[in-house]
Amino acid sequence: MAPPISADALVVEAASAIAASPAIAPNGMVSRKDVAAAAAPAISVVSKQTVRPAAGASAPVVGGDLRLSVSDMPMLSCHYIQKGLFFPPPPPSVLTTTASLVSSLVTALSRALGVFPALAGRLVTLHDDSIVIRCGGGGDDADAAVEFYHAVAPSLSLGDFLVPGADVPTSLTNALFPMDRTVSYGGHARPLSSFQLTELGDGAVFVGFVANHAVVDGTSFWHFFNTWAGLCRGGGAPIREPDFRRNFFGESTAVLRFPGGVGPAVTFDSEAPLRERILHFSAAAIRELKATANHSKRTGHQDAEANGKLAHDDSKLLHGRCSGEISSFQSLCAHIWRAVTRARRLLAADKTTTFRMAVNCRHRLRPAISPLYFGNAIQSVATTATVAELASNDLGWAAARLHATVTSHEDGAIRRAAAEWEAAPRCFPLGNPDGAALTMGSSPRFPMYDGNDFGWGRALAVRSGRANKFDGKMSAFPGQAGDGSVDVEVCLAPDTMARLLLDEEFLQYVSSPAP
Repeated sequence: MAPPISADALVVEAASAIAASPAIAPNGMVSRKDVAAAAAPAISVVSKQTVRPAAGASAPVVGGDLRLSVSDMPMLSCHYIQKGLFFPPPPPSVLTTTASLVSSLVTALSRALGVFPALAGRLVTLHDDSIVIRCGGGGDDADAAVEFYHAVAPSLSLGDFLVPGADVPTSLTNALFPMDRTVSYGGHARPLSSFQLTELGDGAVFVGFVANHAVVDGTSFWHFFNTWAGLCRGGGAPIREPDFRRNFFGESTAVLRFPGGVGPAVTFDSEAPLRERILHFSAAAIRELKATANHSKRTGHQDAEANGKLAHDDSKLLHGRCSGEISSFQSLCAHIWRAVTRARRLLAADKTTTFRMAVNCRHRLRPAISPLYFGNAIQSVATTATVAELASNDLGWAAARLHATVTSHEDGAIRRAAAEWEAAPRCFPLGNPDGAALTMGSSPRFPMYDGNDFGWGRALAVRSGRANKFDGKMSAFPGQAGDGSVDVEVCLAPDTMARLLLDEEFLQYVSSPAP
């Protein structure tokens, strides 16, 4: 049975929004336009609760400090992560009222924070300029808390958000998340995580989770989400305890200094115009891309050797670091890299393009660290090629380059990258400053659907807020059916997106998700 939450642990604040009165025309009539302008927003917050961790978290963590690692600190200039899930209407047999829906989520959230007390803490800069997570201790600790918002959207339905063959309605999805575009350094004064339940007019619900990117990476983010859902669902599912040991790179003493306590800003223009699409790649399409990439890699290698034209760097790529099979995801990324580069028609032929991917270092280090390690255990790896090279070579060539980059990023490369950062600490330069970069975030391996049943059934779709989005930013999600398909959230400059959506070579692998 879940431990009770005391009255002083929940501070309920009614949200108020007073619309301006519509202007009255000279004839005394109010126009439709004026009424629409004065109407309440489509998504309105109706309450906010402060939720504290339930008692029972491990003593060495509660009330203690977790030092930010060399993989955490670069994320201080990034926005908080914003991800969430749409669910069908909870059946009356499970939840009978809105109050019971909110109560079940908040009770489970308190218990989950007891397992992950760091998410209820704050960032603190110590006298030596090192930054730590001061973990939440529960009880009456005012700083040990998160915010839970309850919002309603009576005029909206799932169909307004999940529109096949159309751009993501970002004016709506952005309102599904609190702490919009908060920079992670702001965790010194603001909660390290926040949550929002949004009820739609058709009874469907959206559960949104926002977390400080200097505190969690995608693996830790979804570990918490799964734990929260499992506690809400009940049934005695075992809890996978997070590993809070700070043994990622040993006892690093490197620090990032921010004179005067003035934190960093994001390293890209968050106001630049963007179009956003969710593109679905079926399992069959991905298998075909993988087969094509691996076949062309082999035949291209053979042809080049026969003709004696294999350049030294490509020989090294194909003979050495590109040994082994190109993966499905690398093949898909290569397909997108080539297509987006074609769509960026103003790029010169000799312009260098860059494809960045986040690599999970947990299993790559020697000795490996726990898969349940809590924090950032990622590094960004870059693969480059000129526009002309991508245009003149096939899918297998581009996929082989991505494969070589990923497979070579093992223990030695990880530690070298960490040492380079320690020698010159800096925030991660997220963005696309030269107009020729792509960045792939998230992962189709994350348990976004599996494990996130709150007791109402499988989620219908994953969506994100506008955090950390710029021209060329992509995020990969597993397909909802769990059949090996992949959804890619693509953010591009409007003209680039328009050309991409006319590229038949690209679109032949894009389809609508199965009903």
